[in-house]
Amino acid sequence: MSHCSCCHCDSHQEEHNHEHDHDHKHNHNHDHDHGSLKSNLIKIIPAAILFIVSFFLPEGWVVNYIILILAYLIVGHETIIEAVKDLVKEHYIGECFLMTLASVGAIAVGEVSEAVAVMLFYSIGEMLEGIANDRSRKSITALLDLHPDSVNIRQNGELVKVAPEEVKAGDTVIVLAGERIALDGKIIFGETTLDNSALTGESLPVNAAVGDTVFGGGINCSGTIEVLVEKEYHDSAAARILELVKEAQSKKAKAERFISRFARRYTLTVVALAAIVAFIFPIFTGYLDTFSTWFYRALVMLVVSCPCALVISVPLTLFAGVGCASSKGILIKGTNYIEQLSKLKTLALDKTGTITQGVLSIENTTLSEASLEAVAYAESRSTHPIAKAIVKHYGNSINDNAISETREIAGKGIISTVSGESVAVGNEALMHDICDNPVLDELNGLGVHVAINGKYAGSIKFADKIKDDSHKAVEELRSLGVSKIVMLTGDTEAVAEKVASSVGIDGFKHSLAPDDKVNELQNLMHQKNNVTAFVGDGINDAPVLSSADIGVAMGALGSDAAIESADVVLLDDKLSKLALAMRISRKTMGIVWQNIIFSLGAKILVMILGVTGDVSMWLAVFADIGVMIIAVLNALRALKSPK
Repeated sequence: MSHCSCCHCDSHQEEHNHEHDHDHKHNHNHDHDHGSLKSNLIKIIPAAILFIVSFFLPEGWVVNYIILILAYLIVGHETIIEAVKDLVKEHYIGECFLMTLASVGAIAVGEVSEAVAVMLFYSIGEMLEGIANDRSRKSITALLDLHPDSVNIRQNGELVKVAPEEVKAGDTVIVLAGERIALDGKIIFGETTLDNSALTGESLPVNAAVGDTVFGGGINCSGTIEVLVEKEYHDSAAARILELVKEAQSKKAKAERFISRFARRYTLTVVALAAIVAFIFPIFTGYLDTFSTWFYRALVMLVVSCPCALVISVPLTLFAGVGCASSKGILIKGTNYIEQLSKLKTLALDKTGTITQGVLSIENTTLSEASLEAVAYAESRSTHPIAKAIVKHYGNSINDNAISETREIAGKGIISTVSGESVAVGNEALMHDICDNPVLDELNGLGVHVAINGKYAGSIKFADKIKDDSHKAVEELRSLGVSKIVMLTGDTEAVAEKVASSVGIDGFKHSLAPDDKVNELQNLMHQKNNVTAFVGDGINDAPVLSSADIGVAMGALGSDAAIESADVVLLDDKLSKLALAMRISRKTMGIVWQNIIFSLGAKILVMILGVTGDVSMWLAVFADIGVMIIAVLNALRALKSPK
């Protein structure tokens, strides 16, 4: 049938269960009714023809009356059946009941043509609503069209297309130029450029070659590549994103929960007021002979009072906001977080991978070029981030045959023999073990000392470079009303102070373990009505991400831990995306309140005019349909990202 169950009221269940049942019933009915344009037209067209024919027949003629009743039953029988079923079996009053009561009442006072008009235009409005809803949902789905229908595998020397769900981890798939990648994996043959905009919102293509990781949902822009599948489809980045976006509707914003509760009470209130207008007003005004007039005005109230403009447009707006954010590489895991983001006041940031790139590089060194080359050889067999930074800075190929021995000294560093020379790389303790009274360089922050053949040779100082957009992101967040921005890091005080001053944040706490970060965050959250977010890398910050009002994970495209622990996931490494998420959320909530105020205001105005006799039932039907259509169209504006 229709969306007439949108005002579900059940006194035998708890309110949260009630809301769940209401939503399930509403969605079921909505899909059933609006799913078939043909079924709506089958009842609307014959009824409309009979309705028009009645205008050409003499008024008061029995045949005319029969034609109008027939038209009424054709277009309204499903609504009447649903109204009776809702009232008898479910014990609640919904839109179907309001339309049935109003139209039957119109027949009772001799306004049969208006009764037909109520059901006819109600059905037309219902059909238009279904079309608008379907288009809006298709628009949202189009933003997340990450699932190709098939992938290429090689069988007996030929390419064969199979469904992505049939491919197992360890299989090899061939992705041709222009095709969308279906599954996560590593490139084992070929090189290309990738368009990951559907996943990360980043419009610039990225280069990819053998050994690079690719994610399902990206588009292969140029050359053919072969990908060794590492995760089956249901575990791929694209599948997880799509599933979480679908589940986002289950975590409802306060505004959405308010509308669900309000609609149930509102409908009962309107029916009670209509009864007062119909039966009490004639007595107190002393105009009993005008009972039919007051009864008709009460029917007008019932027609215009349907709350579906609110019940439909508010969830649709919030879901559109989630879809808009997803198209920009921002995964919001519930419409409640849309509302929370719009009120964000305090922000705590992790340092590594959030403000900084999370990759060490050499900031400066006092070593000679020859000594630096020796250190690169000495560190080449290590996987430590410091070793990787040194080898990357050196940049030349390394002849492993020149390295005859490498020893790790626990808690101090390493000693390697490179081309017959002893190269020691480590901390002050290692230098004092090897050298006689060495005069060491001062390292304020992260660095290593170097000794060659027992003599101190100099030092290397490292830095984790600040991301290009970090300072700009902090400025944007301040302009959006985030009043306090702090950094919580496990790094040393010197490193933390340097980063904090570089990006212009309010303060920092250093040398923090994960549980220390949770405690510091709790201190920030103690103020009333202070919505607090924490932004981290989502892997080692899971406890503090879970503790915040809004946990935001950075650059988490391939991280299961991030997607599980965070409420908002920024699918690339840009902190500025948080500011965009706030702008999207504020635009979305603005549209929500526009629809609430407009819908209630318009309906209250028309109901008042109905009671005073200035609006007929015809105009009431048009007002109800018009408000609903305008609210739905306004909701669709949330699909477009703010600049």
